[in-house]
Amino acid sequence: MYYPGMDKRSAPAKAKSRPSLRLDDQLCFAIYSAGRAMSKAYRPLLEPLGLTYPQYLVMMVLWAGDGLTVGEIGERLLLDSATLTPLLKRLQTAGLVTRTRARDDERQVLIALTAAGRALKAKAANVPAGIFRASGCSGAELARTKASLDALRGNLQRDV
Repeated sequence: MYYPGMDKRSAPAKAKSRPSLRLDDQLCFAIYSAGRAMSKAYRPLLEPLGLTYPQYLVMMVLWAGDGLTVGEIGERLLLDSATLTPLLKRLQTAGLVTRTRARDDERQVLIALTAAGRALKAKAANVPAGIFRASGCSGAELARTKASLDALRGNLQRDV
């Protein structure tokens, strides 16, 4: 069995070895610290838009399909409503979205973009290019990395 921190060539010979507990050997820490660095890289690009990174994610979901329920946004972002609700309230306070109860089921809250929320999409158009530049990677490298992370997430979700 291969463990993080093991040399792949020696993994079969060391099958009875214990996994490394060194922080720098952990895949989870590499992903966590890369995520933090990614959020930090987004900050100067999103500040002029008045958005935090989580709010930007919500806005991207709404720009792709307006008029969604909180549950639908949560499914898309893999977040629960308790996490989303404060984000959505702040976006509403900023005048970017409206929150209304569904007529046919008052348990559902519908989220819709305002005119200002729709207009913000054009102002956000430069954000992906800014992140691409900050990454220092080629388009092919980023595509491979994203595909690997998507596969890893799928594997981890399947086992939960």
